[in-house]
Formats: sequence, C-alpha cells, structure tokens
Amino acid sequence: MKAPIELHALGQSLWLDNITRALLDSGTLQRYISAYCVTGLTSNPTIFDQAISGTADYDAAIRQKVSEGKSGEALFFELALEDLKRAAALLLPVHTATGGMDGWVSLEVSPLMADDAAATIAAAKRLHASADCANLFIKIPGTSAGLQAIEETIFAGVPVNVTLLFSREQYTAAADAYWRGIQRRIDAGRDPKVHSVASIFISRWDKAVMKTVAPELRNRLGVAIGKRTYKAYCDRLASPQSKKFADAGALTQRLLWASTGTKDPQIPPTFYIENLAAPNTINTIPEQTLQALAAHTESFTLMPEDGGDAEVVLGEFAKAGFDVETLATRLQVEGAGSFTTSWNDLLAVIAAKSALA
Repeated sequence: MKAPIELHALGQSLWLDNITRALLDSGTLQRYISAYCVTGLTSNPTIFDQAISGTADYDAAIRQKVSEGKSGEALFFELALEDLKRAAALLLPVHTATGGMDGWVSLEVSPLMADDAAATIAAAKRLHASADCANLFIKIPGTSAGLQAIEETIFAGVPVNVTLLFSREQYTAAADAYWRGIQRRIDAGRDPKVHSVASIFISRWDKAVMKTVAPELRNRLGVAIGKRTYKAYCDRLASPQSKKFADAGALTQRLLWASTGTKDPQIPPTFYIENLAAPNTINTIPEQTLQALAAHTESFTLMPEDGGDAEVVLGEFAKAGFDVETLATRLQVEGAGSFTTSWNDLLAVIAAKSALA
C-alpha cells in the first residue's frame, strides 16, 4: 500500500501546503488528489509571495486587473481567490463526501492585522463573503488578538483555520476560543456546525534549537511538542464538554500538523510524517515532502494518545536549559513577523508588476 493511502486508511488527512497557478494549469493538483489521497490545501503569504514573484504566471492577470483600476491588497486577494476557488472546485467532491470534514482550502487574512482583533474580524467576514466558496477556511493567527477574532468569527459562522500555534497551551487557548464561539451560537439558537482546524507548527521548533542543542536531543523537540499537544487534543475529544457540544450538533475542531517539511538534511524528508501519524488529524505538507512520502515503503506507527515519551523528552530539554513556553511565544512572534515580511514583499512585487502594466 502506498504511504499516502495507508495514512488515509489510518484516519489522517493529507493536505498540500502549496498553491500556484502552474500547479492548477498543469493538472498536478488533480493528480495529487487522485494518486496521493490529497484531500485539502493550505496557503500563506510566503507561498503566494514565492508563486507571484518567482514566475510570470500571474503577470497577465495583474495587467488585466490594473486596467480595471485595481491595486495593492485588493488586487492580491482577487488573484489568491482565483487560485483557491479553482483548487476548492477540485476538492469539492471530497468535501461533499466527507460531510464537510475534509476538502478545504485556506486563505489568510493580512498578517498586518495580527494584533488587531477588530480588523481581523472584519477582514475574515469580508473575505469569506466575497469568496462565496463552501470549502474555504479563513486563516487567523492564534495570537492574543487572534483569539478574540477566532471567537467572534466562529460566532459569525465563518470557517476558521487557526494558524501559528506552537504549543499545547497555545492550542488549548485557540480550542477554547472556538468552543466559546460555538457556545454563543448554541445560546443564540444558531446552527452550531461551523468547521475549524487548529494548526500546530512542528519543524520550526527543531530549527530554533538546532545550533545550540546537544546531539542526542537534535530533532526531538518538535515531535515531543506534537505528542504533548496530541494528548491534550485527545483529552478534549473525550471530555464531557466535548460530548455536550456533540449532542448539540456541534463539530470537532480538528488538529492539523503544519510546518512538517524537514529543515535538517541529516534526517529523512518524511521524518515528521512518520512521527505524527494519528487518526482524526490533518498533516499539511510541502510538495517535496509529498513526493518523498509517495516513495516511502515502511508502515506507520500511530502516535500514542497519552503523549508517550513527550514529557520525558521535554524534561530533558528543561534540564538542558530550554524554556519551552518562552520559546513558544518567541516562535509565534517570529512566525507572525515572517509572514509580515512576506506580505510586504508580495505587495511590493505586485506594485512593481502593476507599474509595468
């Protein structure tokens, strides 16, 4: 059995962490869906920055939109939605067959709003309405302001992909925000079925400590954080409150593994895929990792619901002087900063290409 098919059989969804116009035009995305059981797609400002700045694939569309008087963010979101709605159409059969649990694409609000809850809420509602796409998530970062926005956006009935989560505590805060939004919908007599995923970033942990960690701890931190978070996720699913929500008709906010492309050439490209196999979760992976996974021949061992050796490993990091919570906060700030840089670069590229129109 091919590895992607095996993971699908184990109950884990595979999503592609990439979107380009060439990926759509060439039929490659359709092939990934058919051959590799890809059942969703994620995007972020960095992905779009690379897609638009690195090719001429969008130049004609930019010229057309400039001639229509469009520019800046508005022009970008039109480009992005054109791509994402095409991908969403390809994934719609999956979305329908799974009752909306799978078959999603994701669009991120401007990262410049990471600390502005009101602006994020307004942008999420506007983008969702303008897209008019049944299987589009709006991505909102799990920052302090983002948590407020998540609750309000869920209450408004907008599907949310919570991004930039790095720890169990950050995941729990985001999951609580989702529950608050759902509870408010129940109290208001609204349909409690609003889909959401919570995205935990993994490989950035190991990259952050790569130069300072002892050899025996190298590439162990990200998986340990994943195991710790997965235990919290499983505990939440088994909780009385979760049952109460389910009885009311509400859905599960699914856990999604993000940043699962390896950063260390000393480990196999499928390292995080192998270590994060778990039912009722999603793994969104870069193209290169997906292709490596397709060639993978070994069977997978499921993650332990009790966290396995996570606390032992994290204890070793604590003894070595690493403050995981402080690092989680730093990684979230750096992640938001990285997306802001990509966003500014993206808008600069669009401005430069618009000037040539």
